[in-house]
Parts: sequence; C-alpha cells; structure tokens
Amino acid sequence: MTVVGAVLLVVGLAAFAAGALSADDLRALGARTAPVLGFVAAISVVAELADRAGVFAMLVHRAERLGRGRVWVLWLVFAALAVVATIFLSLDTTAVLLTPVVVLAARRLGLDPLPFAFTTVWLANTGSLLLPVSNLTNLLAHQRLGDPTPWEFAELTWRPALVAILVPMAVIAAVFARTLRQRYRPAVPAETTDRTRRRWSCVVLVVLLPALVSGVAPWIPATIAALALALIALVRGDRRSVRPSLVPWPLLLFAGGLFVAMEALVRAIPADRLDGLATSSTIGAAMSGAVGANLLNNLPAYLALEPIATDRTSLVALLVGVNAGPLITPWASLATLLWHQRLEAAGVRIPWGRFVLLGAVTCALTVPLAVWTV
Repeated sequence: MTVVGAVLLVVGLAAFAAGALSADDLRALGARTAPVLGFVAAISVVAELADRAGVFAMLVHRAERLGRGRVWVLWLVFAALAVVATIFLSLDTTAVLLTPVVVLAARRLGLDPLPFAFTTVWLANTGSLLLPVSNLTNLLAHQRLGDPTPWEFAELTWRPALVAILVPMAVIAAVFARTLRQRYRPAVPAETTDRTRRRWSCVVLVVLLPALVSGVAPWIPATIAALALALIALVRGDRRSVRPSLVPWPLLLFAGGLFVAMEALVRAIPADRLDGLATSSTIGAAMSGAVGANLLNNLPAYLALEPIATDRTSLVALLVGVNAGPLITPWASLATLLWHQRLEAAGVRIPWGRFVLLGAVTCALTVPLAVWTV
C-alpha cells in the first residue's frame, strides 16, 4: 500500500509539474481532502486504542452470553455489532479490529469461522452507506452534496442502507444455515485487560458516537476522542500503545496519492467529454460504481465516476455501487484487503472461488434492490 501510494503521489506531482494541475487545483484539493484524511487518521487511532483497552473483546464476550448457546442468535449479535462499528467507526475498523476477535470467538466455541468472517467483511462494505463517517467515499460525497447534516445525509441513504444490510445477511443465513442451527457452550475468557482503562475507554466511545452525528466536522470529535484515549493509556501505564505507528501512515499516503492522481486524470478529460458521460440514471450510476470497484477499487471508482453523477439521486446511487458492490474481488475495497490480512494472521484460509461466487450473487442481488429504494 505504501509503494502504491507513493507511486500515485509521484504521478500526481508529475502532472502538476507538466501543467496538468495548477497550484489552485492542488489547494482546492487539499482543502477538500484534509478534513477527510484527518478523520481517517483520528478514527483509526480511536479504534486501535479502544481495541488495546479490551473494548472489542468485551463486546464479543457479551455477545456470547447474549446468544445463550444458540449460534443463530450469536451470529445476529455479531452482525449488529459489525453494523454499528461500521456506521460510526468506519468499515476499516470493522475489517481490522472486529474480524480477528469474532473469528477467535468462533474457534473458541468450536464453530466454523467462515460465516462470521463473511459477515464482518460483507457488512463492513454494505453497511457503510448510512452516515458520512461510515466510509471515505461518503465523506467525499458529503462535500459534493453541499455538506448536509448527518441526519440529512441519512435521510438520503437510510433506505438503500437498510437493504444493503439485510440482503447479504439473508444470503449468509441461507448458505450457512447448517452452522447457524448449531448450539454452543459459552466459554469463559481470561481477564487480561485493565478494567479501569476499559471502562473509561467505553465512556469516551459512548460520548464520541453522538458527537459524530452532531453536525460538527467529524475530524474534530474523532481527534478529541483519540487524544482522550491516548491520555487514558498513558495514565494507566501503557506507554507502548501511544506511538506514531498508531496513525495509519500507509493508508494516508495511499489515499493522498490517489486523490492527487485521480484529480489529474479528471482534469485531463475534456469538459465536453464529461458532459457527454454525465448521467442521472440511478441503476447506471450504481452498476458503474460496482463494476469499477471490483475491477479497480471502490475509492478510485468513486473519484473517477463522481463528475458524471449529475444530481443527488444519481450520486447516492453511485455510493450504493461503490459501497455495497465491492464484494467480488479481494481488492475491491481496502477493507477487504485488510480483512484478508487479519484472517491470514489468524490462520483462517479463505476459499477464494467460493468468495468470488458468493460475492457475485450477493452483489447482483444487493445493488439493484438497494438502488430501487433510492
């Protein structure tokens, strides 16, 4: 990711040197993307420190108790946890932090981890439509829509967001029905975390969630929460956790390089050509986004297609495509790549043929049904 980001940044700067991008273009791009990247950095620190405080492990243990030995109930609780984490803390948080603890919980209970792994990665993508902070693409679209409040944004997206959550869950319920009908005996995990730190970390998160939908620029409460969690870690004696590597530098470099390179690409296309490609078709925008995401990645697909979405409806449809559509190829979203890395580290083998087939079926069902509600 670091190498790709650096290459993209060099390409963008070369375009600037060649005159394809002006200094004003770069300043405007910086003004647009700095708050987005600031939020990504801060929320990544929040999620990482909350995980080190034991918050996610505690939530998974509570889910095991709520399941009362019934796998299908446990799965529903895990799914709800994935949706909430995605909506408020972004899809990458779900992929990176929730995946390993959910998979380890399934193994500890003697269950097949695949339905839980599929649930986290699918809902990390498809569950990221509701709020601006749910996905990097949403933050970009939020600016294109005129900076509506989070509630106004949700008013535009809640119907397709609901469909995009329910359809993949229905597919998982059908495909993994045998596993979900099983029962389990709740395990008793070892208490290895600092309870005081975990308790105060939970307080910070509880305050953060409503702050993210308060209408304040999301990077502000996220940064305050990151600083608060860092202070808690230091006070509780965990200085090793508070270090510069908490900031996702490779992701920021990748996103920054991509922003500059795609801006140069869009500027290189004649305005009349863009006008000719412009569409107000919801299904056209959504399917273009889904295809582009699975061929390239959802972020460059959004950046490339944003200029041709001519109104609010087609822009929301594009978000459906690039958020709910990246289910087929492993590189369709950064969340999927991160998810795969975490599963490899946990020793879980993903059958890619099955992943692609199930993803294609789910994408073919989810995107048209979600767009129908836009």
